[in-house]
Amino acid sequence: MIYDIRHVTSYSYGSQVSFARCSLRLKPLSDASQKLISHSIEIKPRPATRATRVDFFGIPTESIVIETPHKVLRIDSRSRVEVNRIPPARDSGSTAWERVGEAALDCASLGADAPVGYVFPSSLAPVQRAVTRYAAESFPPARGVLAGAADLMRRIRREFKYDPKATVISTPLAEVFEKRHGVCQDFAHVMIAGLRGLGLPAAYVSGYLRTYPPAGQPRLQGADATHAWVSVWCGNESGWVGFDPTNDLLIGNDHIVLAVGRDFSDVSPVDGVIVGSRRQKLSVAVDVIPVE
Repeated sequence: MIYDIRHVTSYSYGSQVSFARCSLRLKPLSDASQKLISHSIEIKPRPATRATRVDFFGIPTESIVIETPHKVLRIDSRSRVEVNRIPPARDSGSTAWERVGEAALDCASLGADAPVGYVFPSSLAPVQRAVTRYAAESFPPARGVLAGAADLMRRIRREFKYDPKATVISTPLAEVFEKRHGVCQDFAHVMIAGLRGLGLPAAYVSGYLRTYPPAGQPRLQGADATHAWVSVWCGNESGWVGFDPTNDLLIGNDHIVLAVGRDFSDVSPVDGVIVGSRRQKLSVAVDVIPVE
């Protein structure tokens, strides 16, 4: 499946900003199941400098510096991506979850894909006793790790309510878990924290999800959004498998990966600092369009 993706981020400031330094993680990944065909980013006002690097997690990251005074910053990212990903069946056989945790700690590699880097707590996905107990209900002794992760994903989808007004990115995990309300970022963090509490490697994935308009209605421009889900290391044989707890889906061709890290703080599409306005308004518009 081939997609054209447009991701427009706009910041409007209450007063003029004299300087901005930003990090952009807007270039979709290329790997065995996803190929980046083309990519470009247009920035207004024009940056004084632009530099690209690859971070520890293998994510292309562009650093920009804007020295032109401005009240609006607009970042327009356009990509064409080909996705060819076949998810495993939920009842596929897999390694017992206890052995997966042991294998992760025995891993000699410290590279971006090494499972040991995703076993330990992180700032937005801390290990907490209540969340670990909740996850443990899906992992009785000797259960296959894939089946256990799929069951945990299903339970989060069923027992947590999607509510964009319930949280912000700084809402503590304990509060999200107690209220059982939140958005895709929250549900991904809950699932990751629960898995890590059991010693299982789990990564946070940011990206895009193809959406379908109601029957007989055209799709609305800019109505899509960035999405978040979880990648679980299921042992040496199965490797990394994606789980979407917001929708109870194993990751297939409707998901496009943008970046992977320990939690949202590693993969924020745009972050940085400014000198100037104390008030700002952020707007994000995303289009994910299948190429026929």
